[in-house]
Amino acid sequence: MAATTASAWLSRFRIMTWLPGGRAATAGMIALMAVWSGIACAAENPEIAKRRAAERKSFSDAEIVEGFFKITFGAELHTRGRVDRVRKYDAPVRVYIDNRGRPDRHANVLAAVEDIRSRIRSLNVSVTDKRDQANVFVTLVRDRDLSRTIREIYGRENARRIQNSLDPQCLSSFRKDDNFRIQRSDVILAVDVGAFVFADCLYEELLQALGPINDDPTVPWSMFNDNVHLGFFGIYDQYILNILYHPRIRPGMTRDEVTAALPEILPEVRAWVAKINNLPD
Repeated sequence: MAATTASAWLSRFRIMTWLPGGRAATAGMIALMAVWSGIACAAENPEIAKRRAAERKSFSDAEIVEGFFKITFGAELHTRGRVDRVRKYDAPVRVYIDNRGRPDRHANVLAAVEDIRSRIRSLNVSVTDKRDQANVFVTLVRDRDLSRTIREIYGRENARRIQNSLDPQCLSSFRKDDNFRIQRSDVILAVDVGAFVFADCLYEELLQALGPINDDPTVPWSMFNDNVHLGFFGIYDQYILNILYHPRIRPGMTRDEVTAALPEILPEVRAWVAKINNLPD
């Protein structure tokens, strides 16, 4: 797909598909994006700085809960498998970075993973240099190598389905077991793009790989909306991910089960997000 603007690059599409062995996976059409070296570097990028300054920081309980259910339940498009349950990791998340392209974006991924770790209270996530210890695999490639990498990771038949359905520029996916526990995630990012585009996709795809896969155009404050491009881990999405990874929220829970737990969870999540973002009580 040839594109000359950030908005053109940033059209995205999610799909539920099935991988060999009956394991479900989400494949996402993601957009290529830019350099991110942590919060300090993000502040130096004018596009990110502008969006950070304009970010809405106050949300009602109803706005948070509505967005949580829209984003973490369902899938924008799926072919098989139930999407009416909570999907999340139930084990430590270890990220392996397979750096195949230039420019070198390895440090950008390191910074984003650390930022995500610091903002999701109950998520045990870190980068590992041992592939056999990882369950999230981030592959960094040149745009011209993207199709070949998709075939390598997903196999020729699944790659053909992805290409025909999505024509992706980048993508993320995960596999879950029968109990809706995510077992493995793959993120493929093109590195030979501009700073803002890379940063926006890096954050969205890493976070999508943790479970919230349903892009929804009616949630105007979330990066899980094809019309919203932030380039950083925004406050609204911090609420969503902190609810998802609260210990009371278990893989496979129904909407009704989550609703029953929210009165206890929300005050804790609000206090945490306020603390790490220096928000007023």
